Amino acid sequence: MVGGGPAGLTAALMAARQGASVLLLERMAQPGLKLRLTGKGRCNLTNMAPMAEFLQHIGPDARFLRNAFGRFFNRDLCAFVEQLGVPLQEERGKRVFPVSGKSTDVFLALVRALEAMPNAEIRRNARVGELLLESDGQAPALRGVRLADGTELLSRSVVLCTGGVTYPSTGSTGDGYRLAAQAGHSIVEPVAALSPLICAEPVVHDMVDFMLKNVSLRLDDEQGRKLFEQFGELSFTADGMAGPIVLAASRAAARRLHEGGRLTASIDLKPALTAEQLDRRLIADLNENGKRLWYDALRLWLPAELTDEACRRLKVPKYKRLHQVDASERRRLLNLLKGWHYTVTGCHGPEESLVTQGGVATNEVNPKTMESRLLPGLYIAGELLNLDADTGGYNLQIAFSTGYAAGLGIASQKIR
Repeated sequence: MVGGGPAGLTAALMAARQGASVLLLERMAQPGLKLRLTGKGRCNLTNMAPMAEFLQHIGPDARFLRNAFGRFFNRDLCAFVEQLGVPLQEERGKRVFPVSGKSTDVFLALVRALEAMPNAEIRRNARVGELLLESDGQAPALRGVRLADGTELLSRSVVLCTGGVTYPSTGSTGDGYRLAAQAGHSIVEPVAALSPLICAEPVVHDMVDFMLKNVSLRLDDEQGRKLFEQFGELSFTADGMAGPIVLAASRAAARRLHEGGRLTASIDLKPALTAEQLDRRLIADLNENGKRLWYDALRLWLPAELTDEACRRLKVPKYKRLHQVDASERRRLLNLLKGWHYTVTGCHGPEESLVTQGGVATNEVNPKTMESRLLPGLYIAGELLNLDADTGGYNLQIAFSTGYAAGLGIASQKIR
């Protein structure tokens, strides 16, 4: 096993339980570093949505996972982790976390279970430099791996589960893509996703870190075509936006932004009201508060943190009385409340992104066993595959399910 994240640990444990001799190679001093960061350190293990709904949260290759999910899905994962001694609980949005709220409990349970197996070993600080391949004039055959220090480890079976390119400080530096490419695999260019968005317009100081709740965010491309729309929470940052629906939006935007695109973000601050309903409310508010000053009255419709920026965008004098506001000024306020716009120019980098979008093309991998269709004996699992999903436990389930399939796939070959 190359990589000690959730996919690698699960693959190793399942193969060992089936009697295979297992060596897990982890390039860092400890395995599972990224696992310990998930869910803000709480480990959002999975999501209890039924499979049809679950698959809707995964990218265009979601069908690839049907077989793996059919064998090891959310309830199976929960039972698996609880059998390792970690009680779980379901929270809002069908998300599952350890009762303790500590991701380290999941990590330690997996590591201890593997270390307790007499036929399994974890070797730390062991970076793999290349695959060992031999050829007899026909197709190449897998012989094992060569570590960065030159050590050769022979095996007819290798699982690549090194993660993507996000959080490189945890060991996910893209090694797996290079190794998979050595075996002839096609790599969909990896880009960081589930990340904050960078906007061209400056964010005023009062708005930074302010959370907007119950709003709708829409992203449109350069031609005005909708790429994304979702209701929820977002916050402003010094250079743009973050928060749950922004992370989800970044999945739709990441590749276009990586290629130099500029998108339009529109925040509907009053999504529960149609434009007509909101306009009637504005008319009533203006009539009932005619003597109030414009700047002061903006608090009727906006949080205090947004009023200075709203004044700047609306270009209405701060000290104008509401009974003096004309129809065009009211219309500008209506449009602002229904569409607070930003120009999105980029995503934050791998250090601040949760998952990698792109990776090994799934049509080159057997969906039942995760074995390479190009190089027998090579298995590919986890984030290294061209599979990514929304936040909410979906990505970790992919890692565990594909790792489970790879571990059983190895054992079925009776390779010792």
